[in-house]
Amino acid sequence: MKTATIPSLRVDPKLRDAAEEVLQKGETLSSFVEQSIREGIERRQARREFVSRGLRAREEARRSGEYVSAQTVIRRLEKTLTRARRAAKASR
Repeated sequence: MKTATIPSLRVDPKLRDAAEEVLQKGETLSSFVEQSIREGIERRQARREFVSRGLRAREEARRSGEYVSAQTVIRRLEKTLTRARRAAKASR
């Protein structure tokens, strides 16, 4: 497979210095930039999929007339958060 290049990017010297400052042992600025781009793409794809699922759920709720109250959702989220906090505390 051939490789492609990302256009060069002009940045403020302070930004470059900050990026170089956080490089891990053996990591290059190029690999850091590549990983940052990959992570940005993953975040945007996940956000797009999340919004898409939400819109489909909204349409399904409108079609079926079945909704979950905000209070029920908040109660479920609070239970999930409580379990996650307990699990995190137990793993310390």
